[in-house]
Amino acid sequence: MFNFFPCKSKAFVPIALLLLMGVASPVWAAEEAALDTGVTAWMMTSAALVIMMCLPGLAMFYAGMVNTKNALSVFSQFFATAGVIAVLWVVFGYSIATDTTGMIKGVYNLHSFIGGTSAFFLQNITPETITAEGMPETVLVTFLLSFAIITPALIAGGFAERMKFVSAVLFMALWFTLVYAPMSHMVWGGDGSLMANWGVLDFAGGTAVHINSGVAALAACLVIGQRKGYPTHSMPPHNLVICLVGAALVWIGWFGFNVGSALEAGGTAGIAMLNTQLGACAGVLGWMLIERLMTQRISALGIASGGLAGLVGITPGCAYVSPLGALAIGFIAGMVCFYFVAVVKRKFGYDDTLDVFGLHGVGGIVGAILTGVFCIPELGGYAKDAHLVPQVLAQFKGVAFTLVYSFSISWLLLQLLQKTIGLRVDPETESTGLDQSEYSEKAYNL
Repeated sequence: MFNFFPCKSKAFVPIALLLLMGVASPVWAAEEAALDTGVTAWMMTSAALVIMMCLPGLAMFYAGMVNTKNALSVFSQFFATAGVIAVLWVVFGYSIATDTTGMIKGVYNLHSFIGGTSAFFLQNITPETITAEGMPETVLVTFLLSFAIITPALIAGGFAERMKFVSAVLFMALWFTLVYAPMSHMVWGGDGSLMANWGVLDFAGGTAVHINSGVAALAACLVIGQRKGYPTHSMPPHNLVICLVGAALVWIGWFGFNVGSALEAGGTAGIAMLNTQLGACAGVLGWMLIERLMTQRISALGIASGGLAGLVGITPGCAYVSPLGALAIGFIAGMVCFYFVAVVKRKFGYDDTLDVFGLHGVGGIVGAILTGVFCIPELGGYAKDAHLVPQVLAQFKGVAFTLVYSFSISWLLLQLLQKTIGLRVDPETESTGLDQSEYSEKAYNL
């Protein structure tokens, strides 16, 4: 498994919150490394690409799919989430996710699940602090922050058009604190972290980002309930052009997401780049094929959704599988995600507004498990010590843990907010639209 967090800072801050959680505050030893301007330039670019992937990419993709009267609410939630998460990332998120002190390979302890407090408020991180890869640590902080912003933002698609603005932003903040930051540590913390001890392979976020957010979106739509008029009333996207432009920006930004996760500009980044593109293109083909077979038509939104399904599917294994493996994963992810969006969702009646679970949750599950299949050398994969049955079992463990952890904590947080400040807007506000009722604005003033 790739270790996202090789750099360490030396500091100690006694913070009451994590002390109450029993997290120790160790002292990290700084590592000496020379600045690599090529790596630095690429990682700066990757961070910007992931931010573009979220704002404006994902925001446009979501906004185009909702009703005209709710388009601005999506953008507002995204911008507000970015602001809140950035503050929390500086205060404690980066430290919780990256502090590796006390972690020992093969040993399970508190540090396997959550990092410590040594990097609270980004103490002792200066422009001269260089990571082992040769980039300023400030660049790494920004790159990882972009992941921390887009992951909770994805969840908004599950409760779009009916959750209060304040409740939505507060949920994002709590979810980031209790779910994303610890999961990020468990997945990418390196030797001694939970997923590393299990041998789970997740290069760029199949578990920590996509399954994590997809399952949280499922919990949200179940707790908050269906939209008014769903599923009897037609609720088509109000602007497919905006939606498809957003999807295209997400596709481009995904190169920063996957390729940037190599933390270098070399061979690993190269195979991740090729596989990311192949996975997306195969996802388009898989979705088109099954959509044509089941509905006798092919839709523009379906083509874009297939590309995103393929991107989600290839994310955990983009540096571990061969190009042929990437094509297989993307193709299968496109077909399976279509089935969940078009069939399973209708059968069970849950109102996942923008199919966050169907695309990200299901696509992440498919990709994580198939990574265990196609990463083995016998099938052209690049995980040298991987064997089919043990690796697939490890992938299943990672998927199962993420499903249970994310869903249960998300459910509890939503129930807490439901019983305190409330989650859903009143029926009149929902009918009028969130844009006019909550922001006194309109997306289109014609």
